Amino acid sequence: MRKNDVRKLSREAQADLRKRVVAAVEEKGMLQTEAVRIFDVSLSAITKWVRAYREDGIGALDKKTQGRPKQSGKLKGWQSAWIVRAITDKCPDQMKLPWGLWTREAVRELIEREYGLKMSISSVSRLLKKWGFTPQKPIRRAIERNPEAIKHWMREEYPQIHKLSKNENAQIFWGDEMGVRSDDQVGRTYGRRGQTPVISKTAKRFGCNMISAIANSGNCRFMVFEDNFTTDVFLKFLTRLITNQERKIFLIIDNHKVHHAKKIQPWLQKHKTQLRLFFLPPYAPELNPDERLNQDVKANATRHKKPSNSDQLKKTVRAYLKTIQKLPSKVQNYFNKKELAYTIIRATP
Repeated sequence: MRKNDVRKLSREAQADLRKRVVAAVEEKGMLQTEAVRIFDVSLSAITKWVRAYREDGIGALDKKTQGRPKQSGKLKGWQSAWIVRAITDKCPDQMKLPWGLWTREAVRELIEREYGLKMSISSVSRLLKKWGFTPQKPIRRAIERNPEAIKHWMREEYPQIHKLSKNENAQIFWGDEMGVRSDDQVGRTYGRRGQTPVISKTAKRFGCNMISAIANSGNCRFMVFEDNFTTDVFLKFLTRLITNQERKIFLIIDNHKVHHAKKIQPWLQKHKTQLRLFFLPPYAPELNPDERLNQDVKANATRHKKPSNSDQLKKTVRAYLKTIQKLPSKVQNYFNKKELAYTIIRATP
């Protein structure tokens, strides 16, 4: 005979039924088979309830909490807080774990090592989601970078540069250079699942270089060239930069060896009323908004049409940069990033 499905009852009714059945069996001596007939439940359920009562007492028959257990029913609040701090502040190798990135497996191993709790991958996934973590492509940063130098730049050096630019009526630019190659793979295309799309393009390898400078006013200056980046190329760009420029320019750049070449100094001395160079901390490209212009050009300049030779590549890159020049708001958006907040707060008018 088909018995009633106890699971369809409310949690309060389920608890009351469990207690009445166990009381009849344990206190009144009713046979379990007789309880099956009277209470209209299965023998296996009664056996399970009686066993739970004998092992853990009457509390084992109380109302059960439904749904997923909080904290996966394992980690305590303070333990979760410690794991979150570890993931946020340290890399796995700093925690002496054999992992390069914080994967679910790495987090699971950390939890097991610290608290002796073995968790499934799905449980770790739920915890990471609850803690606000999502899988992301990490930013690569050189181990040689100096955090103290970076803090000093943002808190001391740049504010001094900004103050000096006010006194000298100068406009601050951030500059950088990069190369664009024909074999750079950018963008994605749709294709059927399991069938990687094939695109046709020339097998020849060619490229060009560009140097640019942007200001948080929306101004953008650039030069596209085919030769290597040398001192002469840099001086040519600096000359173009100050041409027809009414205000003095403060140009902030990285520590490329060309920027420090001895041949640059006489030129800077000759044009000291028109331009002055300042240098970012080493290994800190995230402090340079011109890096975002580079990323934009590399991702989008050749996205719609693939050049078949070097001249076409230069023409395509130059055309894209001219489009950016006509959109000051787009240039200003390059500064809208957390690491670049210092350039907005103390922006040069």
